[in-house]
Amino acid sequence: MASKNSATTFTTSTMASSLSSVTALFLSFIFLCAVSLVLFFFLFSSPSPLPLPSSSSSSSSSSFLVTKTDDPSDSIKVYVSELPRSLNYGLLDRYWSFDADSRLGSDADREIRSSLSHKKTLEFPPYPENPLIKQYSAEYWILGDLETPPGERTTSFAKRVSDVDEADVIFVPFFATMSAEMQLGMAKGLFRKKIMGNEDYERQREVVDFVSNTEAWKRSGGRDHVFVLTDPMAMWHVKAEIAAAVLLVVDFGGWYRLDSKSSNGGNSSDTIQHTQVSLLKDVIVPYTHLLPRLHLSENKKRETLLYFKGAKHRHRGGLVREKLWDLLVNEPGVIMEEGFPNATGREQSIKGMRSSEFCLHPAGDTPTSCRIFDAIQSLCIPVVVSDNIELPFEGIVDYSEFSVFVAVSDALKPNWLVSHLRTFSREQRDRFRRKMAEAQPIFQYDNGHPGGIGPIPRDGAVNHIWKKVYQKLPMIKEAIARERRKPPGVSVPRRCHCT
Repeated sequence: MASKNSATTFTTSTMASSLSSVTALFLSFIFLCAVSLVLFFFLFSSPSPLPLPSSSSSSSSSSFLVTKTDDPSDSIKVYVSELPRSLNYGLLDRYWSFDADSRLGSDADREIRSSLSHKKTLEFPPYPENPLIKQYSAEYWILGDLETPPGERTTSFAKRVSDVDEADVIFVPFFATMSAEMQLGMAKGLFRKKIMGNEDYERQREVVDFVSNTEAWKRSGGRDHVFVLTDPMAMWHVKAEIAAAVLLVVDFGGWYRLDSKSSNGGNSSDTIQHTQVSLLKDVIVPYTHLLPRLHLSENKKRETLLYFKGAKHRHRGGLVREKLWDLLVNEPGVIMEEGFPNATGREQSIKGMRSSEFCLHPAGDTPTSCRIFDAIQSLCIPVVVSDNIELPFEGIVDYSEFSVFVAVSDALKPNWLVSHLRTFSREQRDRFRRKMAEAQPIFQYDNGHPGGIGPIPRDGAVNHIWKKVYQKLPMIKEAIARERRKPPGVSVPRRCHCT
C-alpha cells in the first residue's frame, strides 16, 4: 500500500513538474514575442522625414521630403567647369552697370543699382529683382552653393570636387538666362541671328567651344555635363550641340515646334523631339517664386473662390487662357486681372492670392510659369489647366495632395470649372492647404546670404535638384559605355522620347 502511495505521489509530482515546465516555457515564449514586436516597431518603423524649418507654422513632419542620412556617400560629386568669370558673375557686373533695364522697369533694381553705384565690383553681386529675370534665377543659387567655402557647405547634397576624374557630373557655370535676357533688353532684333554683334550668341559659342574641347567632354560626349537653361530662350542657337547633356529646364515648352511642312502628319505638338530633351536625362526645376511665403498660422479667411492675374493673350498652347478668360471673367466669386507681379502689381498679386481659395494656372506660351509657385507660397490651391505640364521633383512631391488638375476639354465647358471647384468641402480645402505648407520649403532657392554664398536650406530647391540629377547617374554611365563600344563611323540616334 505504501508502495502504491509512493508511486502515486511520484506520478503527481512528476506531472506537476511537467506542467510547471510547460507553463514556464509558454510564458517565456510570450515574453520573447512581446520583446520581438517592440524591437520590430522600434527598428523598422518609417523614419521620420526631415523637419520643416523652424519658421514654419506647421508642427507636422513633411511627407514630401527625402530623408538625409549622415552617410558621406549619400551625395553627388560635382566638378565645376573653369569658365571665365565674364560668363557668370561678370554678366551681373555688366547688368548693374547699365542705367536701367529697358524691358521692364523695376523699382527694386533701381534701388540695388543705386546702392552699388559707388562700390567697387563685388565678387558675388546680387541677382536682379526684375521679375522677368528673377523667375529664372536657379542658375545663380546653384552656383552660389558650389562657390560657398567647403566648411560652410554642411547642408549641401552636392559635394564639390577639384579633380574632374572624381566627379559624377561636370557643372557648366554659364548664366545662360542672364545672357539671353541682357541681349533681349539691349538688341532684341539681333537675338535670333547667328552673327557678330549678337553678344548672347557669341557667349553661347564661347561656352560650347570651351567645354567641347575638354577631355571630360570628349570622354562622355557631354552626357555627364549639367547646364542650367531655365529661360526657354537660353542657349537658343546651340541646343542641338548640348542635347546629350543633363539640362535643367522649367519645362519642355520652348524646346520643340510643330513643323507642318516636314511632319507629313507623323508629328504633333504633343511630341518632344527625342534628340534634345527628355525626362529620362533632364531635370525639371522650379521657377523662382516672386511672392513671399505665407505661413499656415498666418492664413486668414478667403473670400474669393478663384483668382488669376496675368496676360490674357498667349500663343500656342496658351490660347486656352483667352478662352478661359471669356468664360470666367463674369462668374461670381472669380477675379481675373491683367498684369504681372512687378513693382506696381506685386502687392495686388499678394492680396489676390492670399484672399482666394483657388488660383488658376492655365498654360501660357509654355505649359507652366512661376505662377504656380507663387500660389504655393501663398497657400492658394493651384488649379492647373495645362494638359502637357511637367512639374519639378515629381516622385518626391505628390502635387495631387494640394493641387487640382483639370483637363482643358473640361475646363472649357461653360459653367463647369466653377461648379467643380465648389464641390470641394472646407475639410478638403484645409487638408490641401496643410499639405501645401509642408511642400513650400522644397521650392525655396534663396538661402538668405549676400551673393547666395552660404549654407543652403537642407530641404530647399537646390538640394532637390541635385537629388534628381543623382537619380540620373546610372543612365548617364550606361549611355557613356554604349557610346564607347560603337565602331568608328557608326552613328546611333539618341532615343530620348518619353511620356
